[in-house]
Amino acid sequence: MPKLLRVVLATLAWVVVALPALAESQARIVRLSDVHGTVQIDKNTGLGFESAFLNLPITQGAQVKTADNGRAEIEFEDGSTLRLAPNSTVQFSTLGSTDAGKHVSTVDLVEGMAYVNWLGKSGDQFNVNFSREKISLDHAAHLRISASPETSKMAVFKGDVDVEGPSGKVSVSRKETASFDGTDNDKSAIAKNIEEAPLDSWDKESIAYHEQYARNNSSPYGYGYSDLNYYGGFSNVPGYGMMWQPYFTGVGWDPFMDGAWSWYPGYGYMFVSAYPWGWMPYRYGNWSFVPGFGWMWQPGGWNTWVTVPRYTATNVVHVHTLVAPTGTVKTVAVGKGGSVSTLAPSRLVVNSGSAGLGIPRGSISNLHHLNSQVAKSGFAEVRSAPQFSTTSARNPGFSAPQHSTMAPPPAVHSSSPAPHASSAPHH
Repeated sequence: MPKLLRVVLATLAWVVVALPALAESQARIVRLSDVHGTVQIDKNTGLGFESAFLNLPITQGAQVKTADNGRAEIEFEDGSTLRLAPNSTVQFSTLGSTDAGKHVSTVDLVEGMAYVNWLGKSGDQFNVNFSREKISLDHAAHLRISASPETSKMAVFKGDVDVEGPSGKVSVSRKETASFDGTDNDKSAIAKNIEEAPLDSWDKESIAYHEQYARNNSSPYGYGYSDLNYYGGFSNVPGYGMMWQPYFTGVGWDPFMDGAWSWYPGYGYMFVSAYPWGWMPYRYGNWSFVPGFGWMWQPGGWNTWVTVPRYTATNVVHVHTLVAPTGTVKTVAVGKGGSVSTLAPSRLVVNSGSAGLGIPRGSISNLHHLNSQVAKSGFAEVRSAPQFSTTSARNPGFSAPQHSTMAPPPAVHSSSPAPHASSAPHH
């Protein structure tokens, strides 16, 4: 075979292999940021709808559905939000990025009512399809949409919105409501007012929450940051830099005590924290165990979205409960000291019990052979029972302190260097 032909074939083979990776690099993941009552998700796995809980990642092709007692909020990277009223279904048909790095999102409101608060900070595009109408937003807007086979409505609280449908293009201004008659080719009518809906107050309170607690955000992302300011505080730790820790944590607390694994096609298993603030600290940066003070999160790693949290620890014993196919239970305590590395395949999952600290999908690096030993012994399954709340992530009974109540941790001496973030797979 001529050398030139070999080079051409090799190049074509590389392009074919690289195409899925290039396509995946433009895929995006957003967050289920608030859950009330019964909410279900179809993750596009072919298994249909399953129970949804707080902080579940939402990928392209997924659907979220609320029951008659359910409500949900989805938060996008820049802090924009989509809220679902009861008896509503929404599909995320597009969650992608352009070659220029701009985000393109297309959401289909299949039925029910949704509130959209699109911030439009970076020139991203947000599309909403309902009934036979289509909205394309490239600027900030706040609106309420209801969809049904007979009549669909769109009320605009902020901004100007253009709607395109079978009857042509309709421009709707602030404090106006557009109605579309599904029985008459979606013929439109404009009202110069907005009738108040029962959940308008919930929508306004949620927006106020995000606006109040998303201030002083130094990260390039907005989603999850308001929860950090509400449930915890930042401190400048000598030897570590700026670190975050939730309020009122005890000595024995660790960030992996309550969570679960969730499977997504094309991504594999993702660790999902059940804490109401449990999004950003598990997707970026690094968890570190600060001697004398406990677990703290170190911001950073903004160029990489991780499915498995990054963490380092010293002098911590980790306990895993293993369950054999016969039902026999075996507890394995794993090592002390050293940094933590990912262990695959994911047979080890968080132990949410009180017997020691749990860690997600990993073990101490000098015991990396534990996985093969577990497989040989027949203990190939791990059972955990995290508890998930169906109430709101924003606990109405919780009052965030006005100032951090944390005492500064002890200084880190040169003989005990600060741990560094371990490597993690690229999103």
